[in-house]
This record gives sequence, structure tokens and C-alpha cells, in this order.
Amino acid sequence: MSEPPASWEESSPERLYVITGGRSGPSTAVQLDLVTLVVAKGSARPEMQPEQAAILRMCRSPLSVAEIAAYAGLPVSAVTVLVGDLMAAGRVYVRPPVPAAQLPDLALIEAVIDGLQKL
Repeated sequence: MSEPPASWEESSPERLYVITGGRSGPSTAVQLDLVTLVVAKGSARPEMQPEQAAILRMCRSPLSVAEIAAYAGLPVSAVTVLVGDLMAAGRVYVRPPVPAAQLPDLALIEAVIDGLQKL
């Protein structure tokens, strides 16, 4: 096996193409965004790509896709492809972010205030 060329940099387009298999998005139907939480189900296997193994090691506790990308030094698009592959292999759990709490009904707030004032 030959060594990569000297111009092969950590973030070169060729390296990212090889890591993702030429894909630009995850192979799963689950939508992954920056705040999607990823948790590893198990440990890395020897046959995995080094980047996938690193993601599994990082995700022993929940991390967002953005955090994984920052720690791995990879673009978010490449991380979503790798996480999608790990999802398809059953190696990670993926949780969508908790939706923002909706504001309570104004009538409820007024009823609480009235009740507190009567105390």
C-alpha cells in the first residue's frame, strides 16, 4: 500500500471524499442537524474507519453533531454521513433535540396570578 501524497492534508477534499465514500448526506431517513444528540451503543471495532471509531469513543456520553464535528476537526456534512453510517450499522442512538417549551396560555397565567393575589 502506498503512502498518501505529501499534499494530502487533514481537511483536503480528497480525504473528505474518501471518508464519506463520495456521499454528501447521510444514508438514513433520520434528519441530522447541528443539535441532534448522538450516543454510542458500544465500542469501536477494528474494521471501522478511524473517524467512525473516534466518533464512537467521543459519544460514550451524549454529544451533538456540531460538537462531534468540532472535536474531530471535520465538516458537519462529513460527520452527518459518518453518523448516518453508524446509525445504519446499529452502533449509535440518535436523539432529536428537545423542542423548545411552548409558552403557557395567557388565561392560565392570569388565573394563577388571581389565585396568588387572593392568598
